[in-house]
Amino acid sequence: MGFLSIIGFLTIIIIVLLLLSGRVAPIIALVLTPIIGALIAGFELKEIGTFFDDGITDVVHVAMMFIFAILFFGIMQDVGLFDPLIRGMINISQGNIIAISVGSVLIAAIAQLDGSGASTFLITIPALLPLYKKLKMNPYLLLLLIAGSASIMNMLPWAGPLGRSASVLNMDVTELWRPLIPIQVIGLMLMVVLAIVLGYREKKRIMKEYGSIEAASAMEPDVPSVGGSSESINQASESAAWKFWLNVLLTIAVVGTLVWGIIPAGLVFMIGVSLALPLNYPNMEDQMDRIRAHAPNALMMATIILAAGTFLGILTGTGMLDAIAKDVVKVIPAFIAPYIHLIIGFFGVPFDLLLSTDAYYFALMPVVEQIATGFGIDSLSTGYAMIVGNIVGTFISPFSPAVWLALGLAGLEMGRHIRYSLFWLWGLSIVLLASTVAIGLITV
Repeated sequence: MGFLSIIGFLTIIIIVLLLLSGRVAPIIALVLTPIIGALIAGFELKEIGTFFDDGITDVVHVAMMFIFAILFFGIMQDVGLFDPLIRGMINISQGNIIAISVGSVLIAAIAQLDGSGASTFLITIPALLPLYKKLKMNPYLLLLLIAGSASIMNMLPWAGPLGRSASVLNMDVTELWRPLIPIQVIGLMLMVVLAIVLGYREKKRIMKEYGSIEAASAMEPDVPSVGGSSESINQASESAAWKFWLNVLLTIAVVGTLVWGIIPAGLVFMIGVSLALPLNYPNMEDQMDRIRAHAPNALMMATIILAAGTFLGILTGTGMLDAIAKDVVKVIPAFIAPYIHLIIGFFGVPFDLLLSTDAYYFALMPVVEQIATGFGIDSLSTGYAMIVGNIVGTFISPFSPAVWLALGLAGLEMGRHIRYSLFWLWGLSIVLLASTVAIGLITV
């Protein structure tokens, strides 16, 4: 294994361990570790600065979108926009934890139809998180269910992974996708089963801690204080009915424009905030009060997203990710080489903790495909093994800006999200990979 690969491996492992430990702020792990790694690898500060610029360019739009999305949905929460939805779901489910868990999977699947993980989290988390808090459900369960469901829907041809795979395999992306439709159906069914299992486990936990679901939901929801004057918040929450429906229409327009994709997401939310503030808070001081109330969370997570851009830019620019992808294959013993596509697929979810999506599909896949072809394995079979094995882990990866967006919206930590979700999503991935073999898409 080459020197650059070793430095890259150590850099990523240290970052993952620091994130899992929760002992340092994510920005420290994401900024200092790759810089030190690049310096040890022999790169000069000027070169690292160039890598930084490239990395920031890739995520700056996500950071800007994040800031204004937090402000927009924060304002909508302040004025009680989601309260009827919460009450409606509670009434429909009658506080049924399992029904809410299954509903989370289905809502996330619908939201992911546009192929954008960021918009899925923006649509689902602000609407469902208050309900989870009301019923004292674990918010990490919400993130797991959304992440798993959205990942399976991410096999759509207009989503990133299939587009990358099709370019590597030199084939039409629609032709690549069609045989995967049954796998998506199986995957969603498995997610529903997982939601039932985890929902039942969550129900037992709530019953043990609070005695009953009713007792838990009757308690004050664990919602962080947003600051600002209570007078302005009360004024917003007591808005007239017509104002409520204007907020509904505004939110639908924002989300619809986001899905449509006619203008950048950051601009969508900038316009949304600019309309929501005067609609609900005619007084300028109240408008500034709402911005000040939600700005800390927005800015904190925006800095983490920018730090993640630094991390990705340095590891990509130095060539560490490419070197890792190529050298991983070289150290595999010869007797298991004929099964390399299944082995890489089996470990696809853990690979999400080590490689970016681009590195996995553009650097690792071509090498694996070349080796597998030498043993008579069809290129398409290799492609399906790597896609299905990896796709479920898309939204537990620290390399995914959308995950940082989700964590910011929910006020959660990356390390705890990985610890909570990795076991279940990896298990789901393995079952889905076995199902793909069973229906003949992957040859053994």
